[in-house]
Amino acid sequence: MTAHIDGPVRTRSSADLISAEEPVLAHNYHPLPVVVARAEGTWVQDVEGRRYLDMLAGYSALNFGHRHPALIEAAHRQLDRLTLTSRAFHNDRLAEFAERLAELTGLDMVLPMNTGAEAVESGIKVARKWAYEVKGVPADRATIVVAAENFHGRTTTIVSFSTDETARAGFGPFTPGFRIVPFNDLAALERAVDETTAAVLIEPIQGEAGVVIPDEGYLTGVRELTRRAGCLFVADEIQSGLGRTGRTLALEHEGVVPDVLLLGKALGGGIVPVSAVVARRDVLGVLRPGEHGSTFGGNPLAAAVGTAVVELLESGEFQRRAAELGAILRDGLTGLVGRGVVGFRSRGLWAGVDVDPALGTGREVSARLMREGVLVKDTHGSTIRLAPPLTITEEELVGALGALEKVLERGV
Repeated sequence: MTAHIDGPVRTRSSADLISAEEPVLAHNYHPLPVVVARAEGTWVQDVEGRRYLDMLAGYSALNFGHRHPALIEAAHRQLDRLTLTSRAFHNDRLAEFAERLAELTGLDMVLPMNTGAEAVESGIKVARKWAYEVKGVPADRATIVVAAENFHGRTTTIVSFSTDETARAGFGPFTPGFRIVPFNDLAALERAVDETTAAVLIEPIQGEAGVVIPDEGYLTGVRELTRRAGCLFVADEIQSGLGRTGRTLALEHEGVVPDVLLLGKALGGGIVPVSAVVARRDVLGVLRPGEHGSTFGGNPLAAAVGTAVVELLESGEFQRRAAELGAILRDGLTGLVGRGVVGFRSRGLWAGVDVDPALGTGREVSARLMREGVLVKDTHGSTIRLAPPLTITEEELVGALGALEKVLERGV
């Protein structure tokens, strides 16, 4: 595996920079001991000049690689014109972004926000307001059904319906109005839905849980159940969407269209935070001026970059690459089962790989891969996630799989 990233790097060492962070940064992350200074495409370079193949892609925020030329050009053009107006005024980039994103997803209206968690919070508010104004649920009684082992963000409301105690402990009291059922269990979901249900909120594929893919027919079943029950299907595709699984949306593998779609991460092209709630007109239409907003949501720079992202996806190239290279990823991982891998789940260029616990934790395996020049991140226990940029080449992908094989062969 080779890469070229031109230009100087910082002279301070990784150890010095990591040490410098300790007194001033809140310890809400436990990063691997690599200090990235530059990046291009699928490769990053640390302050000492060492190069690494990025097999995480910012948890799918970098679906198009680092500094994709079309996205950087769009950002540069907009930086020279206008970056922020707030939503107190119109700007000349937002309408095109909203129109093209709605068309790409097959829905009607767009509510632009910034982060993924903001999109989820906004989706919750919209679903509740729809329940009161359209469905007729009595005031303050709306419920939302969610799946266990979910990851939708870390705001107070969102951790209220998390089953991850690390995310919850010490942050109560929690927001009421949520019912938690097992993922991939239609019977349990049906039992939880009643006349107060505003929405069912799920990830079509649970990323943080280890790229957990439901049984064929589950998403179709959720769509049918919500339609029968007269509640909304809200799909969180912040990690799974925008080409990652070989389709524009993971829901497309079952031909499902939700009522409300939550997008983020890759929508900002790895340049600026961009998220969106995309929905049917009769759903997002419940919002009126003053009821919800964001100073930066829909800003001209974000809209320009987001439009360029949509344009990349309109060609279908990245969806095809994810599907084709995903087959190579799946075959490579299949060959490692019984040779240090005890199981895996993959769709497109996205995989959760369960390593034999006797060989180490996911963190330890990630650290060993880092020393081989490959960056991944663990999730729970001995599971690691693979989510390379969709621009990765077959040679690079095979090289990453070879590095994993080498690490597993060495053992503890």
